[in-house]
Amino acid sequence: MSPVSLEQVRAALALDNFDVEAARRCMAPQPRSMRRGTQRPGNSRQASVLILLYPLDNDLAFVLVRRTENEHDVHSGQIGLPGGSQESGETMIQTALRETQEEVGVSGLQVIGSLTSLYISPSDFDVHPVVGYLDARPVWRPDPAEVAEVLECPLAWLLDDGYKVVEDWDWKGYQLRVPWYNVRGHKVWGATAIILSELEQRLRAVSKF
Repeated sequence: MSPVSLEQVRAALALDNFDVEAARRCMAPQPRSMRRGTQRPGNSRQASVLILLYPLDNDLAFVLVRRTENEHDVHSGQIGLPGGSQESGETMIQTALRETQEEVGVSGLQVIGSLTSLYISPSDFDVHPVVGYLDARPVWRPDPAEVAEVLECPLAWLLDDGYKVVEDWDWKGYQLRVPWYNVRGHKVWGATAIILSELEQRLRAVSKF
């Protein structure tokens, strides 16, 4: 698989008239609602995650984290992007940058764009994916209270179908058809896979991948 350039990422993020829903469905569990039900009271909570890009072995890479096991955390042990809940007075970009610094100790990056916000029904969150770039491989300083493992992932993996699996799951009593990315033996699925799928399909739209 050919390396992905920063110029290709910028072009992918700037696409007009891109079919976001179709891109997301490629890696979305089925059935899955993508929108907040009108019967839910109040407003959804807001959160932000960061797709942090940086050079690694003549390619671009991004980082995922495996959450620390914690019985009080709904995301305990899961694989995801750095990020978390918006605090009062913050923009979505500020939330993504703060959470990334807190979780993996990385700051000083350049924000190059964003993807489409995604609604997550079980937690009633709107998640806003921000895309950032650091011109050198970060020195990881994970917070052990939040992050059990840092996973460095070549961006080209998203474009290699050999890293994709589809399975039928019995999930909390529901029958689901679940696509997932195989990242170093970890199953990356659900909201994280949906977000990465949008980036993947945008890259495919601007390149001959």
